[in-house]
This record gives sequence, structure tokens and C-alpha cells, in this order.
Amino acid sequence: MCGISGFVCPGNEMSKDDLLAFNNLQSHRGPDHQDVFYDGYCGMAHQRLRIIDISKCADQPMESHCKRYVIIYNGEVYNFKEILQQIKTVNPSFEPISKSDTEIILQAFVLWGADFVNKLNGMFAIAIYDKQSRDLYLFRDRIGVKPLYYFHSSNIFVYASELKAIAKTPEVRKQLTLSKTSINQYLHLGYIPAPNSIYNEVKKLPPGHSAILSKGVLKVNTWWKAEDKISDIKYSNEADAINKLRDIAESAVSQCLVSDVPFGTFLSGGIDSSLVTAIAQKHSKKPVNTFSIAFNDSKYNEAVFAKKVASYLQTNHHEFEVTQKQVLEWIPDLMNIYDEPFADSSALPTLLVSRLAREHVKMTLSGDGGDELFMGYGSYVWAKRLSNPLMPLMKLPAAFLLGMGNQRMKRASHLFKYKDKKNMPSHIFSQEQYFFSRKELGRLLRPEFRQEFELNEKLKEPPRALSNVEQQSLFDLRYYLPDDLLVKVDRASMHFSLETRVPLLDYRLVEFAINLDEKLKLKNNTLKYLLRKLLAEYLPAELFDRPKWGFAIPLKSWMKKELKHLCEHYLDEETVKKHGVFDYTYINKLKKEFYQNNNDYLYNRLWQVIVLQMWLEKA
Repeated sequence: MCGISGFVCPGNEMSKDDLLAFNNLQSHRGPDHQDVFYDGYCGMAHQRLRIIDISKCADQPMESHCKRYVIIYNGEVYNFKEILQQIKTVNPSFEPISKSDTEIILQAFVLWGADFVNKLNGMFAIAIYDKQSRDLYLFRDRIGVKPLYYFHSSNIFVYASELKAIAKTPEVRKQLTLSKTSINQYLHLGYIPAPNSIYNEVKKLPPGHSAILSKGVLKVNTWWKAEDKISDIKYSNEADAINKLRDIAESAVSQCLVSDVPFGTFLSGGIDSSLVTAIAQKHSKKPVNTFSIAFNDSKYNEAVFAKKVASYLQTNHHEFEVTQKQVLEWIPDLMNIYDEPFADSSALPTLLVSRLAREHVKMTLSGDGGDELFMGYGSYVWAKRLSNPLMPLMKLPAAFLLGMGNQRMKRASHLFKYKDKKNMPSHIFSQEQYFFSRKELGRLLRPEFRQEFELNEKLKEPPRALSNVEQQSLFDLRYYLPDDLLVKVDRASMHFSLETRVPLLDYRLVEFAINLDEKLKLKNNTLKYLLRKLLAEYLPAELFDRPKWGFAIPLKSWMKKELKHLCEHYLDEETVKKHGVFDYTYINKLKKEFYQNNNDYLYNRLWQVIVLQMWLEKA
């Protein structure tokens, strides 16, 4: 796990000093070693976090054995030993000088070119430079676990693991402009989806994509996407499906345990983290370190469940009690850590559990991905409800009646206020998260910032008919997972130089899950049915059979008291008008509805606006 960055600059507008600046800005991603490559045309910078082969032999930038290619790479490829055997069948004389995956994947590129990426199983952002042709190749993993940003103008190309390394480069900084489209997307979703960033000129290389920069021309290609893996045949037999799921899950978790440094798991006591921990404990030769945090507010405290799971599995459990003060003091740092507006407040506890885990281990496993793959969110229930063929006739009366009810009903009323079925997945997601609907954006934003946007929301011609629930799940896999959840974990863990692996997002598990019969995911109103069945093989059901809580903080109550000062400062008339993004009349209306009329469901909308205002103040 590392931080990568670099540039191609034919006119020498950038230098080795810029590479050192990149490394300094991303030093938290890899404090164990830093180095650069520079030949006057291309520059590559690397910050290394030593996890596999902690010797100097595995440091980067690394040259190929033939000396033609140079690689910098962020992530882990778990099947590198299998790839080495494939290499030896082609080139029996190849002998690696390190025990790292980096050397193996570079040699795979040498042998098979850009197609080598299809052989990789892992999480990665890779840059490979051909010194002979002066072409630069970039690759991002299938699901988007590891980040990669880039900037391309007529005279320079710059890329990095984090936006800050690009945005703070003087040659780039003067060319950046605020993206109105991204602001609209952020306010609707709570994050900015790829390929966009908060700046018009900086893009994210989407998951499952590669890019080739040759003679100043950039070509971005898709090398993997979930839609292409949808089969016309589903896994519908429960017994066969659970056997398949068990085999893949066991393989995925065991592969993720390969490490030359101490490791552990994040354990919340929920379905996903408990399954990952149970399998990890089964395959580990000694008790696995497990980490959870306990909140003072019992409503948000899952630590008691995590402790029971850890006790049953006999892990080496670490529980940390987190105070409200400890959480709140991290809010000012969010803008520096996430680089662009990011409204997921669970970033705060994720930062804390990462910091505390880093005191004991250098690598952790997380349960991310289970909800999206096996239908673990309430949004999937709503997708099923709103797919009722009578809904076009029912939605307006339902919205009106619910709007007259209690807080929960008022919040639910917004789900019925959709304009176009083609935007249904993003609408359901947005309203489930208490964010702004597309219609509300027209009132919230000043006219010059209103911007229509389209997302790839529904597959038009899938190999088999997909239900609205399956479409909703694919939307989350395409957007919410890589651009919110994985961003959250990557920035939080890497801020403390902690590698986090996500075995449930092994591509084999993803390709299995998207072809699993919906009835084995959402059965008799039981979310994640098959995953629960599998977990019951490792744990007694009473340890995990309870409603989903999520990794949350009491943001609603804090907005009323402890965080009210943020609202008073960032959403006062002077500050709002200073940045000119929002219509102050509507902002003021939201504040009154929340603080005076007790419309509590508005808390996340106000938090979103505060975060954007905070970012604008620091930009």
C-alpha cells in the first residue's frame, strides 16, 4: 500500500522538485520509504508502506529486468505467486530478486502488455512508463478500491493517489476551476462520482479502466465492468449457491492474509465484518487482532456485539471507547484528508478506528462490499416498493399523506416525489440518505450553479431481465461503493499509514453475487439472506441476527447542540453570499425548519451544505 504520483512533461515545465513535493504531500500513505524516477520527460514519485517483502529489494520506483520499464504501484495483488508460475512457463529463466508482488506484475506487463491487468486479483492503481517509446500506462482495479486522479492539459499530464498532490502543484493550480456539475452531484449523492472531481480539469480514472498517454494523446479504456459479467443464467439453487459462496469467500479472505507485518480486522459485530473475521480466524495460525470502537451513546454502540463475536471466535480483541470530544475534534481535518466535499459523516469514526488499529497493526481487513453485493440496505426494499405498476397513480397521494405525518413519514414522503423513472436509483439512494432531491437543487442553488447531470443508472440491454432491486444494487456497486465507501476507508486508513484490504470485493465474489438470484439475497424481507446463512456456519445466529445499524455517529442530535456553531458560522448570510453557491433564502428556510420547527430529517442536508461551505473556505 502506497502513494503514487507523477507527470509527463515534454517541455520541462515540471522538475524533480515537483516529484519531491508530491511525496511530501502524500507521505502519510507510505512513510517507510520514498524515492523518485526522473528522465527529463517523465517523473514518477513513490511513498512506500512496506507490507509484503519489507526489504529494500521491493522498493519503488522499480525497473524491469530488461531496464525498459519503470513501475510505481499502490495496492496489493494477492495472486502474484500464481502469476509468477505463469511467467515461468513462458520464460523459465526469469528469477525474481525480491519476494514482492510489484516485481511480478511488472514482468507480467513486459510479457503480455496491457492485457496483463486481467490476470491480477487485488486492489491497485498502477503506473508503468516505457522509457523507449515514452508511453505511460495507468491501471485501476476492477471495483475502485485504490484511487487515481489525473490532470491533462496541452503541455503536461499529472496523476496522483490523492487530489491534493495535483491541486497544490503550482503549474496545475492556476488552471483549476470549480465544477458546477460536481457540486450538483455532491448535493444529490453526498459524494462526487467518477470520472468527475470537484475541479473541471481533474478527473478520476474510473474503476476497471486503464489509460495510455502516448505523444500527448490520452486514451481511456474500459478493461472490466460488472455489466459485462452479468449472465443469462442465475445461481438459483440455494444449496449450490451457498457452497459456491463459501468456496470463494474462504479463498478471498485467506489470500488477503498474506502479509509480512502484523494485521487484524475491523469488527463491528455486523454480518460482513463478522464473516471476514470468522474466516480470517479459521485460516490464521494465531488469534487475529480485532478492532472496534465503543460510543458513549448506546444507540450507536455496536461494541457489545463485536465483543461477543470476538469472544466466540477467540480473537485478540481491542475495544476503544470513543468520546464525543474525540470525534468532534476531527471535523476541521476532514477537508485536508478528503480533498473535496465529502458528506459521509461515518468518515469520523472510521478515522478513529483506523488510528487506534494502527497502534497495534499495519494492515487490516474490512467487510466493505457485503451490503451492495447481497442487498443489505433499506434502499433495496424501497426499490421493490416503488416498482409497483400502480405507483404512477399512487405516488402523489402517498407523498401528500406521508408529508402530514411524523418525522419518519415526512422523510418517506420524499421517496415518492420523483420526476423520471430513469433516475430512480439515484433518487432512492439520495432520499434514503436524507440528501437533496434533484427538484430541491433548483431551489437550493443560485441559478448560475444549477446544472443538470446524468448518471449511468440502469442497464438498457442486460443479458437477462433485471428487477428494479437488482438495478439499484448495480447503481450502488457502480457509484456508492467506489466513490463513497471505499474513498472513506482509503483516506481514513491511509491517513494513519494503515493498509485496509476488502476481501468481499474479490472480483470472483462480485461476479458471483451479480448473478445470484435476487430471492437468495432479499428473502421474506430478510436482507442479505445467503450471507447470513453462510455466517451461521461460523457463528451462532443470536450473535448477529438483529437489525442493521451501520457505522454511524449521532449527527442529528449533534447538529442541534454541539455542531450548531458550524451552522451559525458557515450558513450565516455573509458566508453564504461570499461564496455565492447557495440561495440564502432557501438556506435560511432549512435552518428554521430544522431548529425551530423540529423537522429533524433535514439534518443531513444541512450537514452537506456545511461541508461544502467549509471546503470553499479552505479551497
